[in-house]
Amino acid sequence: MTQITSPHNHKLKEIRKLRMRRRARERAGRFVAEGEDLLAAADAAGWQPLERFCVEGSGLAGLEVDAKLLASASGLGSGTRTLAVYEERWAERAAGPLCVYLHGVHDPGNVGAVMRAAAAFGASSVALGPASADPFSPKAVRASMGAVFSVPVVREGDLRALPGTKIALTTVATAPLAGLWRFTKEADHPPVTLVVGSEREGLPREVVDRADGAVRIPIQTDSLNAAMAATIALYEVTRMAPAR
Repeated sequence: MTQITSPHNHKLKEIRKLRMRRRARERAGRFVAEGEDLLAAADAAGWQPLERFCVEGSGLAGLEVDAKLLASASGLGSGTRTLAVYEERWAERAAGPLCVYLHGVHDPGNVGAVMRAAAAFGASSVALGPASADPFSPKAVRASMGAVFSVPVVREGDLRALPGTKIALTTVATAPLAGLWRFTKEADHPPVTLVVGSEREGLPREVVDRADGAVRIPIQTDSLNAAMAATIALYEVTRMAPAR
């Protein structure tokens, strides 16, 4: 039996607000995830939804909703068969031994893609600095491919609070990425934070100056997508990490 049949249902209105407005998410401390794969990732990570919805007759778990009404609350062009509302989870501090710090990364798709890469390469946390996009926005959650449920995220504006040696990724550094480990102070698998800047401007000079070192990814153009740069750096760090 369909349990939600009105477009004016308050639960559907709340979903639309959470999906479309960052302030609504921040005030409520909640966010929306859509699709069976994302909800399965949440289940696997032990996240319990505050509310779960599904299309009537789909056989999926949740409060049944008329298909057109659920599509009207969805952010996906083709609609969705299921979605859920979760409480945001923010870690108290950035954790090592491997952390990614995003400074001014405005595109939520890039933030989500970095979370996905962080999960793939076993990073301990992702830290969001000033002017970075909301990791719980719909675009970031989708781009994370479920990593938002497994990688701790933290708000952090102070580079000194981040774990280990802070290494800035910048196109003007003289040291290549392969030379990263010469900046570290410990020989046995030292903790490292990769510092990644915005898509257009990169890292501000003052952030680079506060880092322990700066490296560049050798490329033949002027710039690289922020998420792609972070992914390459994560791969290189894990590949080159000194053996325990």
